[in-house]
Order: sequence, then C-alpha cells, then structure tokens
Amino acid sequence: MYIKKILLAIALLGLLFFGYFAYYVYSVMFVPNTAFNNSEAYIYVKSDANYNDVRSDLEPLLKDIDKFDALAEQKKYTTNIKAGKYRITKGMTNNDIINSIRSKNIPVKLSFNNQPSLELLSGRIAKQIEADSTSILQSMKDEDFLTKNGFTNQTALGMYVPNSYEFFWNTSAKGFRDRMLKEYKKFWNDTRLEKARKIGLNPDKVMTLASIVHEESKQNSEQPRIAGVYINRLNNKWPLQADPTLKFAAYQLPKYKNTIIKRVLNVHKEIDSPYNTYKNIGLPPGLITMPDISAIDAVLNYEKHNYFYFAASADKPGFHKFAKTLAQHNQNARAYQRYLSKQGITK
Repeated sequence: MYIKKILLAIALLGLLFFGYFAYYVYSVMFVPNTAFNNSEAYIYVKSDANYNDVRSDLEPLLKDIDKFDALAEQKKYTTNIKAGKYRITKGMTNNDIINSIRSKNIPVKLSFNNQPSLELLSGRIAKQIEADSTSILQSMKDEDFLTKNGFTNQTALGMYVPNSYEFFWNTSAKGFRDRMLKEYKKFWNDTRLEKARKIGLNPDKVMTLASIVHEESKQNSEQPRIAGVYINRLNNKWPLQADPTLKFAAYQLPKYKNTIIKRVLNVHKEIDSPYNTYKNIGLPPGLITMPDISAIDAVLNYEKHNYFYFAASADKPGFHKFAKTLAQHNQNARAYQRYLSKQGITK
C-alpha cells in the first residue's frame, strides 16, 4: 500500500513535470511574443553581425527575449546568422520569427535619379543598402572595371540608368555596381542601339548629349525638339554652344565652388575646358549630369526640323522658343535677358 502511494506520487510528479515541460515548450515555440503595436516591424542584420547584435535589435520588439534565446539556441540560429532585411509581424511566435529572419530576406526598392556625379550617387545609394558610400564610390571608379567595360572616368556616370530597382539590403558595393552594369546592357537593347547607330552616336555619346538636353529642359514634351537642335548643329559641324556645359566647366574651378550660376555671362564662355562647347566643336568628353530616361529617349527619337537655335522663354518659364535664323534667335534671347534683369538676376 505504501509503495503504491509512492508510485502514485511519482507518477503525479512526472505528469506535472511533463505537463510543465510541454507548456514551456509550447510557450517558447507557439505563443505570440511580439511587443509592438504596429502591424509589422523590420530589422536589418549586417553582414558581420553576430547573435548578440541581432538580439539587441529584437529585444525592444519582443515580450520575452529569454524564451526567444532558448529557441534560437535549440534551432541553431545563434551560430547561423543571415544578413538582410527581415519583417516581423504582430502576433508572431518565436518559431515564426526565427523562420523569418533565417530565410526570408526581403528585397528593398532602390531608386535614384538626376545625380550629377558619382560621389553624390554613391551617397544616395548608401542610404538604401548596407554598403557604405566610400566602398560604393571606389567600386564605381575601379579602373580595371571601367577599362574592361569600355567606360572612362568621364563616362562612368552614364552606366547608371535612373530608375527603381529591387535589391537585397545586404548587397555589397561590387554587387550593386555589377548589377547596374547588367541593367545598363539591358537598357541598351537592340532597338536603342540601332537608333543610336542611325544618328551616328554610340551609347556613351547619346548619354552625354542626353545629359545636356536634360539640363536644358525638364519638359518631356520639348526635349526631342531640343535634341533635334543639337543634332542639327553636330551634323553641320557647328559648336553646340550649350550653356549647361559652361556651368559644368565653371563648377570645376575653385572660383565657382559652392556657387549657383543663374545667368550665363560672356566671362563663362572664355573658360578653358573641354566642356566649353562655345570653344570646342562636338560633344564634351562625358556627361555633365545624370539624364532621365526621357532625355535619353529624346535624343534617340529626336525631332527632325530646321531649328538651329533656342532660348528660354520669358513668357512661359520652363519652356523655350525655337528659331531657324540667328536674327529671330537674337530677338528671343534679348527678351529673356530683359526678363532676367527685371528679376534682378545678374549672375
């Protein structure tokens, strides 16, 4: 009788123990453990992160970090950290969270446009992926890479076609650069290459001319007409006389650092630079900014006409007046100069 009581007590203790153990396992694995009120939260795991780094990011988001630790150890996540961006939704269990941050790296939408230099572009990209701006810029300017792929320091900016792209957040600097080369080659499909060939320009020169068109006008409707003016000048061996190239040349000089040129003057036309298209015939050696796709396609599909001149419109700011003769152009130009003077813009 006494032995039976002992055995019964042991059995009851065993049931209690196993019941508690089962409950603990259940609570560790299957009870919601999120502590935030929003519908979802994100963590960013760096490429060199260890478990303590991930734990620090998760702790404010969870009700019980110790139970998460226990399951992470059991599922060997603590020694198998994966870099990336991960989503945690409200009401997730520890098991759900570990499954998410171990295998569900979320792509980020990376976008850029109108960056006037590789330096500024690298800074823009570094705000959207893990790689820092210094490593991105070094990768962009790598001489072996540029030479191998037919670019120079002056044309390298043209490899980056402004748009939105999907990347994993933990993409490296080289990974970003190499992916953009693929996107560049995809952009320059057979149709665009054939159009470039017909107007006697290669992709680099199209991008250079497009950068000038882009700086002249942000109006998609008149960009093909402006491109047509420049094509007419190129075909007739005229200097482009593009004011944006003068501004670009000026900004390379210490005198014009941290300034904004609102009015192109005769002194700017005397700047000694290969980008001075008043002094040099043909296209400058590279881009003066990153053109929008609209400006690139405006060059490839330029408007065929007999205009050789254009001037900013005093009547319709942001647009231009086009002329076939120098006399008509001078009249348009004088009207715009009077407009600038009335606005108090002298330089």
